[in-house]
Amino acid sequence: MGNPGSTDQSDKDESTTHRATLLHHTGYKAAMIDHIGVSVSDLEKSIEFYKKALAPLGYELLMNFPGFASGFGVKPKPDFWIGKGEVKQNVHVAFRAAGRAEVRAFYEAAMAAGATDNGPPGPRPHYHEHYYGGFVKDPDGHNIEAVCHEPFLG
Repeated sequence: MGNPGSTDQSDKDESTTHRATLLHHTGYKAAMIDHIGVSVSDLEKSIEFYKKALAPLGYELLMNFPGFASGFGVKPKPDFWIGKGEVKQNVHVAFRAAGRAEVRAFYEAAMAAGATDNGPPGPRPHYHEHYYGGFVKDPDGHNIEAVCHEPFLG
């Protein structure tokens, strides 16, 4: 898909074409949410958990404000933030995976990092024909999921 940060027009055309093809194929539109924040009771513990759990999805710790908040994402921008605070209600956050293998890798990494199982990787046809997700509970009980929507290609 070209080099990150490239200004070459062919990179832009290829990226746009791939995105349009993928979105048309799956029937989904481009994401509208820019970022989200979730309260955690133990920031350091959650940072370590998410560094391991999200790595298979290409996420890294990109910003850290010690004792306050940390942002994870795919370089260059964090889009998933955790912040020290009282957890008043658990939330569900689903991360898009590039394929079923990434969903499985996320689930395995999260479990190894101390997650609690909330639904192993597998098809969820009650959502739609190609829905494939894996669910875990993070250290605070938030329902964290990796999901792909593409048909299984082998």
